[in-house]
Amino acid sequence: MKRSISIILCIVLAISLFCGCGASATKDSLAYPAAPADPAAPAEPAAPAPMPEVSYDYGYAVEAPEPAEPSEDSAGSGLPANTKLIYKANMELETTAFDESVAGLEALVNKMGGYFERSNVNNYGSYRSGSYTVRVPAKNFDSFCSSVGELCQLNSMDRSATDISEAYYDTEARLETQKIKQERLQNLLAKAESMEDIIDLENALSETEYQIEQLTGTLRKYDSLVGYSTINIYLQEVYVLTEVEEPVIGFGAKLVEAFKRGSSRFVDNLQDFALRFARHWVGWIIWLVIIAVVVIIVVRSVKKKRAPRKAPAPKNDESKSDGKK
Repeated sequence: MKRSISIILCIVLAISLFCGCGASATKDSLAYPAAPADPAAPAEPAAPAPMPEVSYDYGYAVEAPEPAEPSEDSAGSGLPANTKLIYKANMELETTAFDESVAGLEALVNKMGGYFERSNVNNYGSYRSGSYTVRVPAKNFDSFCSSVGELCQLNSMDRSATDISEAYYDTEARLETQKIKQERLQNLLAKAESMEDIIDLENALSETEYQIEQLTGTLRKYDSLVGYSTINIYLQEVYVLTEVEEPVIGFGAKLVEAFKRGSSRFVDNLQDFALRFARHWVGWIIWLVIIAVVVIIVVRSVKKKRAPRKAPAPKNDESKSDGKK
């Protein structure tokens, strides 16, 4: 009897040990997968390599440009070399010496390696004015803007920088795709045999060539705008430069400053009136004579209308009656 109980206990102990080992092995295999014991067994496939970064547009993929190192020659310091920026500026200038200012502006444009895209001078009023569109290399944009204030009085300046990098590289990628398409169409056209295929391929090739021309022109325009900045300048000739007002503290000081500026402006207006009269005195005299003649005619006509009329002489009824008798 004791022997049977011992055998049963041994069997139960063996079963419990077997189950415990199996659970432990299962747990370990789930936590840490072991390498195959057999060296001849095939190894697990390696993880797939990461795909290169691409940018998609219009149904095709193009490899993204690698980040470039900052360029020291770009107009904006610290910008990547592949950044495409269009710089523009609008300036309003005043001068009392118009000819000297124009000559200095031309010399400055030549010094900066630029050119005049448009030039217009207005000489119809009392003072001359000029509007110019100047193109200078982007690397000289800041130098040009700071140097113009030394030639004339700079009243206002508006600067802007437009980033067209995305549009530029998108156009460049589309152009490359169209060139690849053109090459493939040319190869297919060389192998085509039926007239219908030849006509279809020639039409597709013609459309592709048109797209290439359009995209090439767009890139050239971008290159021109990026390479040469655009500055619009308005130059006004004045008798006295506009005063740059400084803040004044206190009512008394403000009142004194207002009287000073008022008297100064009154004198300036009188001088301006004298200069205008000196330029147009003949026409003013003619108009004054015409106005004087019109006034005289109106006054005389009014006096005639207001003058009292003489009453008619009364008839002598008695004399008439005596004569009849």
